[in-house]
Amino acid sequence: MSAFNEERVLSVHHWTDTLFTFTTTRDQSLRFSNGHFTMIGLRVNDKPLLRAYSIVSPNHDEHLEFLSIKVQDGPLTSRLQHIQVGDTVIVGRKPTGTLLIDYLLPGKRLYLLSTGTGLAPFMSIIRDPATYEQFEQVVLVHGVREVKELAYQELIVDELPKHEFLGEMISKQLLYYPTVTREAYRNTGRVTDLIENGKLMADLNLPALNPVEDRVMICGSPGMLKDLKRMLEERGFKEGNTVRQGDFVIERAFAEQ
Repeated sequence: MSAFNEERVLSVHHWTDTLFTFTTTRDQSLRFSNGHFTMIGLRVNDKPLLRAYSIVSPNHDEHLEFLSIKVQDGPLTSRLQHIQVGDTVIVGRKPTGTLLIDYLLPGKRLYLLSTGTGLAPFMSIIRDPATYEQFEQVVLVHGVREVKELAYQELIVDELPKHEFLGEMISKQLLYYPTVTREAYRNTGRVTDLIENGKLMADLNLPALNPVEDRVMICGSPGMLKDLKRMLEERGFKEGNTVRQGDFVIERAFAEQ
């Protein structure tokens, strides 16, 4: 059996000239947990050209959704950014990853800390009922350079609180904190700085991060991952993985697209 499924592109949405979203069909045999990534790509000269992509859509959806940057000279995204409805992409049959709530110890609050396309896995996690059953509060933080890069903001703010099944939980338990670094906005600054100086917690009326109550998932740039790992460990947090639960988990599967 092939390691990949061929899926048809159902929609494409370009957020900016460097950021886009697309949805595809989903083979009924594909199983994944919310927070997983899989290998996706295109056939180039009859060979698969693949990169790791987190799955944006929750595991109960009938389609698959992905969020991608555009790199003009990137081997994959230089081609992928031009896909259109009806085109074919290949999707790996074995999703995996460390951003699963199963890999965290029980806690009161779940922080989802992301920059750029690192938001992708958290879009599936905030649409998982189990997330709200396991944690009293879910804090989604998304750091970008410009306001137009705040992908899915309308979905998070306007649509999810009205969701037929999840709306009540999301309205009561989800806190969304978008922040921008290169232009004026209601929240400005790097995610790491906002945690270090306490502004993030003050703005949301939350106590300082502590390993007794808080659990953290991190997905973003390599520099952000390194800085947040250090900051958390200095506060007494212990990292979890696929074999041992911890206070925080990090996804390290990202590479240049």
